[in-house]
Amino acid sequence: MSDAGLHADDFNRQGGQRSGHAPLRQAAYDRIEDLLNEGVLKPGQMVSQRELVEKTGATLGAVREAVPRLEAEGLLQTLPKRGLMVPSLDVAFVRDAYQLRAMIETSAVPHALKFLPPEEMDAWIAAHQEARASLDRAADPDLSNRFQRLDWNMHARLVATMGNALIDNVYRVTAIKIRMAVQSRIRVTPSNAVRVIGEHLAFLEALRDGREADAVAALKQHIDNSLTLALGGSL
Repeated sequence: MSDAGLHADDFNRQGGQRSGHAPLRQAAYDRIEDLLNEGVLKPGQMVSQRELVEKTGATLGAVREAVPRLEAEGLLQTLPKRGLMVPSLDVAFVRDAYQLRAMIETSAVPHALKFLPPEEMDAWIAAHQEARASLDRAADPDLSNRFQRLDWNMHARLVATMGNALIDNVYRVTAIKIRMAVQSRIRVTPSNAVRVIGEHLAFLEALRDGREADAVAALKQHIDNSLTLALGGSL
């Protein structure tokens, strides 16, 4: 997932599209990652390389080259004589993954305060305010998908301010696995968008104003709320 910063117009168009200049193997990997993030490939699902070709539009050679990396990251498993399987992830994993997520993201806050341009934070705030206003207007069937991308990319960008490629990759793979494990419970939907927007704005406004302790507290509360929902609880 790209770590490029989001601007206000990124919310108003289809987000998450990658450059068409990536090598074929990377493009195949990126598209399979999207299928996992979006819940098209589900935990426990069997899938063949041919099916991945059909779903991604990539060549068979590119898919074959991407699969070993996905296996090494624990995003796909090869079952002898059966094919590929999307792994199932249990409750213990979800708890551990959220603990890791909280450690990484809250540790990134001081770096974000130092390295995130003020105009980037302002653009994020404006995008959230626009999303909230859109909820009060006529129904927008694509609003949830666009805001979901904004959510994912914003958190990844926060982590990227640490300038640590190893942490970036650990965070990215962990985030994918969390989404795989609890797809139906942590996605942004029209019914929970107001809550998510409010939690994000509490964090972003504190970050913009340089209130580090408040930003960390707001971010931790947001992640704790997400964990509660991921484990099947309610707020």
